[in-house]
Amino acid sequence: MARALTLRLPSLTSHFLSPSNGISSLSSSLLRRRRLQSRSLTTQSAASIPTETDDKVKKRVNQERDSVITPRTQDFNAWYLDVIANAELADYGPVRGTMVIRPYGYAIWEAIQDYLNVKFKETGHSNMYFPQFIPYSFIEKEASHVEGFSPELAVVTIGGGKELEEKLVVRPTSETIVNHMFTQWIHSYRDLPLMINQWANVTRWEMRTKPFIRTLEFLWQEGHTAHATPEEAEKEALQMINVYTKFAYEQAAIPVVVGRKSKMETFAGADKTYTIEAMMGDRKALQAGTSHNLGQNFSRAFETLFTDENGQRQNVWQTSWAISTRFVGGIIMTHGDDAGLMLPPRLAPIQVVIVPIWKKADDRTVVLEAAMSVKQVLHYAGIRVKLDDSEQRTPGWKFNFWEMKGVPLRIEIGPRDVSNGSVVISRRDIPGKQGKVFGISMEPSVLEAYIKDKLDEVQSSLLESAISFRDSNIVDVSSYDELKAAVSSGKWARGPWSASNEDEQKVKEETGATIRCFPFEQPEGSKTCLMTGKPAEEVAIFAKSY
Repeated sequence: MARALTLRLPSLTSHFLSPSNGISSLSSSLLRRRRLQSRSLTTQSAASIPTETDDKVKKRVNQERDSVITPRTQDFNAWYLDVIANAELADYGPVRGTMVIRPYGYAIWEAIQDYLNVKFKETGHSNMYFPQFIPYSFIEKEASHVEGFSPELAVVTIGGGKELEEKLVVRPTSETIVNHMFTQWIHSYRDLPLMINQWANVTRWEMRTKPFIRTLEFLWQEGHTAHATPEEAEKEALQMINVYTKFAYEQAAIPVVVGRKSKMETFAGADKTYTIEAMMGDRKALQAGTSHNLGQNFSRAFETLFTDENGQRQNVWQTSWAISTRFVGGIIMTHGDDAGLMLPPRLAPIQVVIVPIWKKADDRTVVLEAAMSVKQVLHYAGIRVKLDDSEQRTPGWKFNFWEMKGVPLRIEIGPRDVSNGSVVISRRDIPGKQGKVFGISMEPSVLEAYIKDKLDEVQSSLLESAISFRDSNIVDVSSYDELKAAVSSGKWARGPWSASNEDEQKVKEETGATIRCFPFEQPEGSKTCLMTGKPAEEVAIFAKSY
């Protein structure tokens, strides 16, 4: 008997991660061809076997679909790629290292944008936009900046068929062009503070890529501010990392560790870098957002000056801060399970999916009418709801599909439910019968209150689960041997640190771990550096990272 094919992404993992292969046009077209073959052969299989009923074909396809996603414990990277493909979050672009963000993936990014846009404006920032092309001479003006970014630059040398007089850099970040414009807009202390943000794309020529986490081009927001005093700049940098921290906890249900980067890990051209570090499901760290106190480094390089209240000319003090589409990858890897995505309700494009169920044609109309009525109640209550009334798939297939897409709640409505004036509700974060509740009234005020309460419960449950996972995988260490043992077991190591940059580099070379941050929350009491045995003022967190 002919057999339906299913798409398996693990075979493409080597293409996505290899510096030599990357995401080639060949692998991209191969992926698309396999998808088309999967769809066409599934149809052909059903059509060419007259002795097999439609229900049997659907059952067989459903069973095969269940096996598409690689278990997380078997191969975390393959699981991640499977989830992205099957949940229709993104696809490979034709250029190595690029991705196409599909509507469902982009909707998650839009939810991130919606929240942060409000917070940025509440804190006094205005949106604007800067050009994507930057003169190469701008990049060269700040020495540490050009040194840090040179390996990742994409450079344009030909335009309109002619060689350009000056090379153009495709935006890797915007500190340089922002300062060029700030010099024209800032003249007096009355022009300060100047606080702007832009939503844009960025290009960095990464050699090892991973969808959402590290790609040739990605989307982000980048804030840039100029201030009259160093105190104002420091306050701003801390304010914005706190905005990111609150977003991570309250919206994404990701319990990030917030702190300061080491000098080695500080942004090129900054005095200080603050970061939020998230623990992924494989216990690697993800730098999920950063805020930089730039001091006067860029303003000196670009001569961004203002006249202070005493009539003296001064360089401005600056910050920059950013979150990118890598946060989408962080959500996937923090909350997802073997069934697929598990989205926090506050960021989920669809918070509730309604699946109507009937067997007899006579029941179809009454069930669909009830389902539509429930949808309208939830929609008017401000809940993002979808009614899956398609008739090409079985209810069981729909259950698996929407679980894989990470929808927090599912409502099931059948003929008996309609007769009883009630529905069945299942939670995505609690699998099986344990997460299913029967007999919830369809009465609008009761149903609306129940759904909102359950969405809040799911949001809290995801955060609590992530906190428990994080805390159980951070080990306190007091020696280098203990640090190495912790890192080799896949955990984060937290210990006192006052050693040199050379010692920090040694840790990186010997263990693969880096200092993720010096956490803002520090233990009290005297400390002894785990590497040198000398007094230390702070503990640092070491971990392998993306």
